[in-house]
Amino acid sequence: MFMQASYSLALREVTRFLRQKNRVIGAMATPVLFWFLLGSGVGRSLVAPGFRERTDYLTYFFPGIVLLIILFTAIFSTVSVIEDRREGFLQGVLVAPDGRSAILFGKLIGGTLLAVFQAIVVVLLAPYSDYHPDARVLFYLLAIISVLAVGLTALGFLIAWPMDSTQGFHALINLFFVPLWFLSGALFPPAGSAEWIRVLMRFNPLSYGHDALAGLLATRPGMPLPVDLSHDFSIVCATTLLLVMACALQVSRRS
Repeated sequence: MFMQASYSLALREVTRFLRQKNRVIGAMATPVLFWFLLGSGVGRSLVAPGFRERTDYLTYFFPGIVLLIILFTAIFSTVSVIEDRREGFLQGVLVAPDGRSAILFGKLIGGTLLAVFQAIVVVLLAPYSDYHPDARVLFYLLAIISVLAVGLTALGFLIAWPMDSTQGFHALINLFFVPLWFLSGALFPPAGSAEWIRVLMRFNPLSYGHDALAGLLATRPGMPLPVDLSHDFSIVCATTLLLVMACALQVSRRS
């Protein structure tokens, strides 16, 4: 019963997304256009120190765009929590046995599937950024993308659950999540930044997700995996687990 309800709610999230054609186009095209215009505009004006493989900013910026797609797809998928509450759908599910757990896992699965699908589609553009991942690297990319998607969907759910205003939700996204992405290393490397910026980046879990994505994408066929991959992956997994547990605790509270 619980699994069936979770599956139905996840399928509802995916179906809702696919039926909104403008949302599909915007979610895919906006980050790619942002990557192409900013990357081409900066060109070779900024080359990250320590990344000899990366010849221009278009190449450096690519992992950050993959992370941006995961971030915004996962986060914005949870705005449906607020919409479902306003429409009365959420209240109907809550009275069912295991309704609260089904809502949580249904939203997590749905948001994760959407984020992973869009991120993988963009990863297929990697050869245009001088990245050439093989099957082994693609497997690890799928793993880190999936964990990031679960964690970010959980974070969005954690914020959306107590809220009753989509405007307030979007305001928090702009205030909190955009700087979180900026400080992940997506736009600029830690080297050369101010000391306080480097400290913030060191304590930003997204930094480790970005490092894992960038390191894997830079791994050419026949090369060993990045030495920091297990460390980055462990931090991302631990953060994701904590966020899912926080969501479960929040949903279990009767209000």
